[in-house]
Amino acid sequence: MELGEIISDALTYPLNNIKALVIYVILGIILGIAVGGTAIGVATGVALKNPFTAIGSGIIGLIIALIIGFVISGYQLDIVKFGINRDAGSPGIDIVRQFINGVKLFVVQIVYYIIPIIIGAILALIFQHWLSGLITIILCIVFALAAFMAQCRLAKTEDLGNALAIGEAIGDISRVGIVKVLLFIILIFVIAFILALIVGFIYQWNGTVGGILMGILGVYLTFFVGRATGLLYSDV
Repeated sequence: MELGEIISDALTYPLNNIKALVIYVILGIILGIAVGGTAIGVATGVALKNPFTAIGSGIIGLIIALIIGFVISGYQLDIVKFGINRDAGSPGIDIVRQFINGVKLFVVQIVYYIIPIIIGAILALIFQHWLSGLITIILCIVFALAAFMAQCRLAKTEDLGNALAIGEAIGDISRVGIVKVLLFIILIFVIAFILALIVGFIYQWNGTVGGILMGILGVYLTFFVGRATGLLYSDV
């Protein structure tokens, strides 16, 4: 698909899937309540000088937040998958599968972002030269783009091994087209910036309305970016 078609489809996708937006908002609210409850529990334990309450609240809240967070990540992957398949529909809730996929995505992101850091640290120790810093920056960019492709590979197959095939993920960059990928990222950033700027002006005018719109915009952008990402990868 051409970039114009991708962006046009992705911009309208969230509006055509209101039910999915509501589901995602509910998940986000539950996550917010879990995090807020944890903070209150820890603060209460500290105020009462009760370490068991503080630690217990922290651990329980962290576990709940991680579970919901991984489910949300898995749901985002499903949005990408629907885009890859060019399916106009929207994902439903499949807690166990989406939780597992969310964990897989977390592992993928750690692997792809830690490798260039480790290589950069080794180069810095060996060469102690500005060139090692330049190489590290280049590696970080390449691996960031590869991680972007790996996310799509995971969404498409739900196979962790396929997503961690670093050479194949890097190869996907050229298959999509490096120029197309970079233009895609720039367009996504510009659109998100413009929408955020508009909502920011509204927030300055009316904090309540602006706050609500910021929450809605966050969910909208999640669907927009996920859909656009899937469509970009759909030709691979």
